[in-house]
Amino acid sequence: MKETRCIVVGGGYAGINAVKAIEKAFGSREGLPTLRIILMDKHPYHLRKVLLFKPAAVENEEITVPLARLLPQDVDFVQATVTGIESDARRVHYVNNQGNEQVMEYDILVLAAGSIIRQPDSEKGGIALTGLAAAQSIRETWRANLRKATKMEDRAERERLMTITVAGAGISGIETSAELAYAAREDVNALGLEPNAVAVKLINANNRLFPDGPVKVGTKLERMLEAGGVTVLHNRKVLQEKDGVLTLSDGSIIPSGLCVWTLGLLPNPMLSGLGVPLTADGYIAVDASYRVQRAPGLYAIGDCAEIIDPASGLADGKTCKEATAQASRLAQVIAADLMGRPAPTHKRFMDFFCFGLGPQRGMAWTRAWGIDMIFTGKLGWRLREFTWKSASLLK
Repeated sequence: MKETRCIVVGGGYAGINAVKAIEKAFGSREGLPTLRIILMDKHPYHLRKVLLFKPAAVENEEITVPLARLLPQDVDFVQATVTGIESDARRVHYVNNQGNEQVMEYDILVLAAGSIIRQPDSEKGGIALTGLAAAQSIRETWRANLRKATKMEDRAERERLMTITVAGAGISGIETSAELAYAAREDVNALGLEPNAVAVKLINANNRLFPDGPVKVGTKLERMLEAGGVTVLHNRKVLQEKDGVLTLSDGSIIPSGLCVWTLGLLPNPMLSGLGVPLTADGYIAVDASYRVQRAPGLYAIGDCAEIIDPASGLADGKTCKEATAQASRLAQVIAADLMGRPAPTHKRFMDFFCFGLGPQRGMAWTRAWGIDMIFTGKLGWRLREFTWKSASLLK
């Protein structure tokens, strides 16, 4: 029997969960072909991207997991960067980790290439939390500022060196500011500096935190951040950081030794070169069952795709919880398509958001039966920790 080859592109949250779901579905269901599953990614590891604030705050914090540890034994891995797709011929072009151009045929191709983190123009200064190198740079800048602060006699300059500003108050900005505030206090105490001199400011362009949820959740979040040493400034943006001074959109300035940008996501630029249909915003266009139109056997999930709930017309978010649910449904879709049966269609993930607010502190919110439920304390933290681990297939 001819081998049915399924290639999954991307070792992020959507990719590793797709591999797991497809391998499980085809390993247990009668009547389905035996698949050879191949995961393709430019790195040999899975980056737990939502935890980038950890190495920014704490020395040697590990947030990568070797893909070999996560993949089932019968799944192959190819370290490579995809450069093009011939959807008519069902062939994928890629450059392997030795720099050689290669071509591989497929029966099923799943694009889970992820997104990239938005960063400001270079003249705006600061450091955008875009990856491991940026996280390390943030940590090194903060440590260098503290070393200067220990010798600084000028009070105003010492306070500037001990001020951190996070620009962008989405979930990433909230979690980054909370983690940095906790770590900063630990660092300052270790060096014998005045703990009250540490200031962490979170700049929010909206009039409250968490505009995707009810007002009381945003209010609760702000109170918990303040209790952890974070001051939230609403209705303004950071326009520029220059020579340690931030200029805000309301005309005010903030002397700050460190400016961290957390500005959300952009479509992966590699998508524009693959020859697949894209939306006006640059995401892969798919139908309600994640199929790329006019490309049999080609699917896309996760934050590289624009996925719309056909019942509500609402677009899915670009978070790991959505990606995990899409991966599970995708396995059912592929099985149905191969068997010539009606495939399931996308359903929007329930309203459920978690926030890490520093070590052992978290908060979760969901709405069920019209009732808002907020979880704080140990349960809030455990829910947050569970979502981080489960999205990365960790126990």
